[in-house]
Amino acid sequence: MQDKLLSFLGLCRRAGKLVIGAEVTVESLKSGRSRLVIYAEDFSRGSLKKVLEAAGACGVEVLCLSRGKEQLSVALGRLSGVLSIEDEGFAKKLRAMISNEQRGEFDEI
Repeated sequence: MQDKLLSFLGLCRRAGKLVIGAEVTVESLKSGRSRLVIYAEDFSRGSLKKVLEAAGACGVEVLCLSRGKEQLSVALGRLSGVLSIEDEGFAKKLRAMISNEQRGEFDEI
């Protein structure tokens, strides 16, 4: 079965609206481009702390995916643990998809 959430993240990346990595996510937050931050469930707590501090200071929502770094990395084609979404439309759709998944519902793209 295809993972629709990971496929949608791939679409975000191809559209150029996805930033991958802790340092560039912090830069995205500080520059005001970030609309949503997503991190893998097994992402390093030390690195996550820096991201959470920057997101809190900028008022950007941070969500945990029920996926590991390996799954994100395979889906996006590069090592991934934390992502910044830089488009409000993509961020809104991802919020809905993650929320639905957490409730046990599945959303169509």
